[in-house]
Amino acid sequence: MGNNYIFSLTPTFTQGLVLGQLSILVLLALVLKYLFFIPPESETETVPFHPLSKSGPSWHQDVEEDNDTDSAPENESAHWFNILAGQVVEVYRAKLQNNLTGYEGIEVARRKIEDQANELRPRGFLDHITVHSVDLGLSAPKLSNARVVNDNDGDSPPTIEFDMSYIDTISVSLSTSYLFNYPMSSFARLPVSLTISLSLFESKVTLVPPSPASVAPVLTISLPQDFTLNLKTTSLMGSRAMLRDVPKLHELIECQVRKVLALRGTWKVVLPGVGSLATAQHEVEKEQAAFNEQD
Repeated sequence: MGNNYIFSLTPTFTQGLVLGQLSILVLLALVLKYLFFIPPESETETVPFHPLSKSGPSWHQDVEEDNDTDSAPENESAHWFNILAGQVVEVYRAKLQNNLTGYEGIEVARRKIEDQANELRPRGFLDHITVHSVDLGLSAPKLSNARVVNDNDGDSPPTIEFDMSYIDTISVSLSTSYLFNYPMSSFARLPVSLTISLSLFESKVTLVPPSPASVAPVLTISLPQDFTLNLKTTSLMGSRAMLRDVPKLHELIECQVRKVLALRGTWKVVLPGVGSLATAQHEVEKEQAAFNEQD
């Protein structure tokens, strides 16, 4: 009758094997939970990373370099556009900082980026994202080798193509936690601290001027799918035991950035002083609707 019991004082080989497997699983869960993870109700001190120092060249220096390349007519033809691109980037930086300078401006930009990141985060998987510091960079994309790739003899505006290279000190330092909801909801959190910085972005850029007959002229700028993107990612994962610079995390971040750039690789720029913003927006919506019908 004693053989009917699952466990006895003299366990069989099968019972011992089951107990051994269960003890290993329990030990593994305890190691993960108390060595790498943190309980959901505890507070942890995040370890922010500092972005790269602002040692990169400014767009003003890029323009000066263009002036020294008299033997390169392609670069010279894009000289005016490099000046324009630098001014546009400076305007966007100023708007992101609410036209403030110094620490106050950077702090405004940091808060805006943090708010945007928390609006987009998947709340079931990521805890609140804290942005510790941002570097908006000093330079601007540098264009060269301008060429006309489509000219229809005045029936429609020509398509112009550039080669673009962008190297800057842009970086963001943040921390968050990955939420584990298995085997139960809010089982644990895995702290993650990151610094993401731009190393190199290279691509062809296609520019389509507005049609002369357009009511609200809009400049179309687009990127192809085969661009070069190099990001530098520094990471810390874990609570008491730290995992540094996990390659898979770097691959995941770069893949997501590539996906965003591929999905939003076309920009419509309303030309100032030649039409109202509402009219231009209506024209863009009509063009987008026609494009969706073709798909």
